[in-house]
Amino acid sequence: MSRALVSVSDKTGVVEFAKGLEELGFEIVSTGGTLKVLKENGIQAIDISEVTKFPEMFDGRVKTLNPYVHGGILHRRDLSSHVETAKEHGIIGIDLVCVNLYPFKATIERTDDFDEIIENIDIGGPAMVRSAAKNFNDVIIVTDPNDYEPILEALKNGNNTLEMRRNLMIKAFEHTAAYDSMIANYMNKRFNDGFGDKQFIVGNKVCNTRYGENPHQKGALYEFDNFFSKNFKTIKGEASFNNLTDISGAVKIAAAFGEENAVCIVKHGNPCGFAIRDSLLDAYVDALKCDPVSAFGGVVAVNGVVDKELAEKMNEIFLEVIIAGRITPEAREVFASKKRIKLFEYDSDRLLVSDDAYDFKHISGGFVYQDADKVKDEEITKAECKSNRKATEQEMKDLEIAYKVAALTKSNCVVYVKDGAMVAVGMGMTSRVDAARCALKKAQEVGLDVTGAAMASEAFFPFRDSIDAAAAAGVKAIIEPGGSIRDDEVIEAANEHGIALYFTGVRHFLH
Repeated sequence: MSRALVSVSDKTGVVEFAKGLEELGFEIVSTGGTLKVLKENGIQAIDISEVTKFPEMFDGRVKTLNPYVHGGILHRRDLSSHVETAKEHGIIGIDLVCVNLYPFKATIERTDDFDEIIENIDIGGPAMVRSAAKNFNDVIIVTDPNDYEPILEALKNGNNTLEMRRNLMIKAFEHTAAYDSMIANYMNKRFNDGFGDKQFIVGNKVCNTRYGENPHQKGALYEFDNFFSKNFKTIKGEASFNNLTDISGAVKIAAAFGEENAVCIVKHGNPCGFAIRDSLLDAYVDALKCDPVSAFGGVVAVNGVVDKELAEKMNEIFLEVIIAGRITPEAREVFASKKRIKLFEYDSDRLLVSDDAYDFKHISGGFVYQDADKVKDEEITKAECKSNRKATEQEMKDLEIAYKVAALTKSNCVVYVKDGAMVAVGMGMTSRVDAARCALKKAQEVGLDVTGAAMASEAFFPFRDSIDAAAAAGVKAIIEPGGSIRDDEVIEAANEHGIALYFTGVRHFLH
């Protein structure tokens, strides 16, 4: 008779799985709460203490750490010396191990009680998982309830193949590695401000992309906390590696304004259009005016619902990607004839952004890791007016928009906003002066009037020349971090030109 050891914290589907194993002739061995559930449901499970010949002890800390368990899992069936040793010591083989681990993540989300947290660090579970995974030639290791049904089906059909066991082995080691990484990261966060000697970045694979940034590179999407699996819905097409990075940038900007009807257009990671209006249709129309040439083939993030009217307007030019809170069935019909357009939604009234606490970037030989940068509303509401002139109510709104967009745009950058719409943007420049001039030149080329606009910079202006250039263009209000040794000259320039100037004291570089 085959023997299965079943001991799970997540009991989803475990009764049905154990019944299926019983029907296939498995003898079930179990522990604690799992044993209780199985017996309550009519399964003739054996208490682990009958196998180990020891009771559970130390409040359940020790129950499976025993040669009768690990010998039963680890001995090789193809080595006569192993088989004879097992027989000599009365060790019965365990052919299937079904284990998932103590709910450490749920515990740290629920409580800060360190004693309780410690007790939810699984020891015996990972040991059994690793033992079974190591001996995958002979043992089936099951760590995911989603695998219960296909494993039962394979066993019923005599398809207990090496390939299946090998795939389950890989999943098992991923499971224990992610679990230990989570514990280590938590301890470092609690005792080392999140920056210990080791940093573990663990994501769950959502899907492969057709390729990476270029066709000769492989690529895939991984997620934290099931963010994409739960929220991101594909309506039409397939998101490429580059689409996903552009979507992230566009959504961050459009969603930064809460319930506002905001539309952001992104090309190659940079915003080329943004507007807030009373309707999403008007927001899109005015966002498009900023740089209609770059918007061609771009990514549009809509902080709301795309309806038929908006879809018809968007369908007038080639857009590669539309991402929205929701896209109505009528709007989808409008896009149906466009073969190359890709549609995605969050099945929500607004765009959704994961509240990631940390950020990291690959560099040659490693990665740099940091707290995630976030723009706080008080940076704007409590910004210090440094000029004689104060901004009007509309100018303050435009300053807020410009400042938030600038914080999410590649440095060096300068953003101009007028009446709730971005009218010029210069980004990714080696000089802030060049960024300002580039933006103004682009606005002039597309016929946008910058007169009366608000301007934001994500870092301080080192010289007054950018202020002089802004004044010449008709800018009436500026917001920036301040902090230059020449701040006095910048303030003096603002006063000379009658510009309202605000310092936030917070820099937002984005490289």
